[in-house]
Amino acid sequence: MTPFSSLVTRVREYLGPRKLPTGTSFEDGRDRQMSSPRSITRWHLADLEGAVLAADSGNMRFAGQLVRSIRRDGMVSGVLSTRTQGLVQLPLRITGDSAELATELTRDFAGIFPTSELALLAADGVTLGVGVAEFVQIEGAIPVLRRLEPEFLQYRWAEDRWYYQSIRGVEPINPGDGRWVLHCPGGAVQPWSYGLWAALGRAFIAKEHAFFFRENYSQKLANAARVAVAPQGASDEISQKWFQKVAAWGVNTVFGITPGYDVKLLESNGRGYEVFQETIKTANEEIVITLAGQTVTTDGGAGFSNSAIHATIRSDLIQADANALGATLNTQAIPVWANERFGPTASAQQTLVEWDVTPPSDLTKEATALNQAAIACAAMNALLAPVGKRVDVLDIARRYGVEVTDLAPATPAPAPALVAIPGGKVAA
Repeated sequence: MTPFSSLVTRVREYLGPRKLPTGTSFEDGRDRQMSSPRSITRWHLADLEGAVLAADSGNMRFAGQLVRSIRRDGMVSGVLSTRTQGLVQLPLRITGDSAELATELTRDFAGIFPTSELALLAADGVTLGVGVAEFVQIEGAIPVLRRLEPEFLQYRWAEDRWYYQSIRGVEPINPGDGRWVLHCPGGAVQPWSYGLWAALGRAFIAKEHAFFFRENYSQKLANAARVAVAPQGASDEISQKWFQKVAAWGVNTVFGITPGYDVKLLESNGRGYEVFQETIKTANEEIVITLAGQTVTTDGGAGFSNSAIHATIRSDLIQADANALGATLNTQAIPVWANERFGPTASAQQTLVEWDVTPPSDLTKEATALNQAAIACAAMNALLAPVGKRVDVLDIARRYGVEVTDLAPATPAPAPALVAIPGGKVAA
């Protein structure tokens, strides 16, 4: 091998996906944490435009900061938590080539993949289109997945590769190498363009400004102006004293006045606040439709509980989120767990996780339909028997998605043992 070809091989190995570690080779991940996040407390539409342009160049810093600010909004936080926290609390199915691996993963899943970290990772995927996490070694235990702030993600177009800005510098991301997990529900190309952050950002910024304008309006015009009326011809000294008395108007103040003196309240009858209130209402509706895919009840009742996630969030969005998160774990995270627990051979076996997003009401309807179909089949078979016909039960089972297996062949009863007895007779 020539020196040049050897150099090319090393470069390809460095830039390409890394192999899974063959043993526990993680360090404490705390010193690899990202730089200190920087919060922005006041956003303008011009900042949103700058974030869009920066993201298109591969810099996720401003988009990530905007997403973190957006989540401070109560409406965003409530509906988004229903979509993500509600998802990870749904029933989980674990299947695979090995029943032993599936059983062990069922036992370890909550400890390796905390629901809080999975919900945050799913939320990053929904809002930003991309999320990132890493495995952190806990002393005496297998690695635990920890979500990282996506604002430190960088995408280099020239290399078609993601990097992460940590306090150690810019580190390349190799999804599935045993440390990095890259969640890209927005797609493989420009996932940030298909996140909800731009739409949410516009509604959030408009709502924030309208809220402060409304508060400023209220502070200035909520209290009526007091008018001190002095009679014509009153001296300046007397008028000034009367003005000071009215200016010192406090709680339960009583004025004893003579004819010609008067006290009035000048109240604003303007309705300018309605403009700000309408902006807030419109922004809230846009936030709800963007996150939930429909207009839902947001009164703080059962609409935000896990049991009502199917009624709150459009079902296809729940399915898409579950599929995306499951695919990320199945390809980049579950093999790491199998490698750490059972070695490289186990990581090659397929073990899959998926969330059951079927609405409970649909399960009840499905069971009722199956029962009615079975009763109908029995009735039709009784009617068709005289003409030598019967219903194709296997076809009906396929229509309803019922798995059918062959019956095990019956084991024949053992033949009785024959015993010869004196006299030439045989007895069982």
